[in-house]
Amino acid sequence: MKKLLYSILGLSLLFSCSNDDDGTTTQEPLGDYENGIIVSAEGGPASVSYISNDFSTSENQIYFNVNEENLGVYLQSIGFNNDKAYIIQDSGTITVVNRYTFEVITTITTGLTTPRYIAFNGATAYVSDWADPFTSTDDYVAVLDLNSYTVTSTVAVSEGPEQVLVNNNKVYVSHKGGYGVNNEISVIDTANNSLETIQVNDVPDEMAIDTQGHLVVLSSGANQSWLNPPVETLASISRIDLSTNTVITNIEFAEGEHPSLMAYANGSTYYILNNNVYSLADNATGLPTESQFSISAGYAYGLSVNASNLFVTDASFTEQSTLLIYDLSNGTLSESFSVGTGASKIYFN
Repeated sequence: MKKLLYSILGLSLLFSCSNDDDGTTTQEPLGDYENGIIVSAEGGPASVSYISNDFSTSENQIYFNVNEENLGVYLQSIGFNNDKAYIIQDSGTITVVNRYTFEVITTITTGLTTPRYIAFNGATAYVSDWADPFTSTDDYVAVLDLNSYTVTSTVAVSEGPEQVLVNNNKVYVSHKGGYGVNNEISVIDTANNSLETIQVNDVPDEMAIDTQGHLVVLSSGANQSWLNPPVETLASISRIDLSTNTVITNIEFAEGEHPSLMAYANGSTYYILNNNVYSLADNATGLPTESQFSISAGYAYGLSVNASNLFVTDASFTEQSTLLIYDLSNGTLSESFSVGTGASKIYFN
């Protein structure tokens, strides 16, 4: 009965509006979770938290609270498209919900093995998938029909496809390497699923399109100290000309520095190194020599920038994590919220 009431409420909110006394029309809220910050937590169990944009309200376990069921053991990421959110679990499942109410619409379980991230191009989505993580030759990008919620085809790619970004009918996929090490960016043409590759430094992950239309890629570099002898390669921030798929600048970090978190906003690339926040302008030819400010995090696991705030998840895998919110203008900690176990990704709804 509760699910039915939520469904009726969601439909009424979606289509209803009210007339004010002056005759103007005001759109009613689309759901309890619009106009806020969404934080996904890997688990266990997996969970999703919500914080309102004005920081006045917060709620953990919003998926469970609405649907009265857990998401599963491990939540990898969430993709937002129109009025839907696609919750990716590496058990081979994508749970589709209304992004404003978080009511379940459907689940996708066929054609996926170990999905990682999703990006959208019209009525089609592209999902990176490790397949068997212990096999280096079976990785792929699944092509998902958003009308039928079915995987219609796959594109074979090299090991460890990770982040997915769509720009001008091209799909860009970073390859961290799964349980190994890779150094490729795959470029898939959405017209025919043809594939090109671009080489960058080892372990590329986070990507963004900058104000000049270039692809910015953070590569963490290999840091396999457990091997004998140890293997270490340099991290870098690369800029790629998307008209030629060539690296035009490659700014490398010093040996031993392996940043893994990057966010892009306001014409700058932000990254964290040793709990210090740095900002790299689009036209920079070298790394900044001084940080903007420092953060207090036991384990910074997620990073995002929105408007004048920088958001960091301080992750715990045994108890609740913490979302830290810093004012970019002065580096002060303005807010903090308790979020789910293993909190990793920050989105703006």
